[in-house]
Amino acid sequence: MKKFILKGTVVENRILNDSYYLLRVAIEREVINQGFLPLPGQFVQVDSNISGAFLRRPISVCDFDEETGILDLLVQKVGLATNKWAFYTKGELIDLIAPLGRGFCLEPSWIGTSPLLVGGGVGVAPLLYLSKRLSQLNITPNILLGARNSSLLVLEEHFSQYGNLFYTTEDGSQGEKGFVTEHSIWQKTPSSVFTCGPLPMMKAVVHLARKANCPCEVSLENKMACGIGACLCCVEKTTEGNVCTCTEGPVFNMEKLLWN
Repeated sequence: MKKFILKGTVVENRILNDSYYLLRVAIEREVINQGFLPLPGQFVQVDSNISGAFLRRPISVCDFDEETGILDLLVQKVGLATNKWAFYTKGELIDLIAPLGRGFCLEPSWIGTSPLLVGGGVGVAPLLYLSKRLSQLNITPNILLGARNSSLLVLEEHFSQYGNLFYTTEDGSQGEKGFVTEHSIWQKTPSSVFTCGPLPMMKAVVHLARKANCPCEVSLENKMACGIGACLCCVEKTTEGNVCTCTEGPVFNMEKLLWN
């Protein structure tokens, strides 16, 4: 897939809560006409644009509208760069390399009729774009979002457009109390599972998928500096040897991961 180094224009910076914001970026029509079309599960590398933060930051594609050219990036404030971007205003330019990585499987025969999307934290981002594309394939997913409390749940109105939405919160403030792996939705076997979030959560989801004997894809959040397989800081051990998450992933079939 063709990669682009480009400048995007901020059209909106929507603060969602104290931890997350949605950075909406316009991609020029000329770039889209040249073939710019990210897939669910792919990511972009964003220039930090700040002294002391030299490396680009990998951000999952949260949504993309080919008609309007609007690229949505869900960002969590965790460091120098992501805290600075929270103050970006309309009209500012950001430097991107995109689209990067391997995305989710979009083959209907693999997905089945009742897929389950499981997300936690900022890991919900790639699942929104995935749920949109599944809806376009006339597949209605079940979407399970988890957080410590209700104030950390985001993009609910967007997810609800594309599937059946469920929640868990550790304090019980919304949805079922507990972790996503404890939700009652697991009592019904999904046709497939897609997950992204904290590593312990994803490993637990894979365990349940194996137990249910259903296919599962995992979007890893390994640290990525270059995004093109040059720096080797994102290497993951797999059944095919050590591979770069940024090029062979970030989405992996659970069968390729050496997770017990």
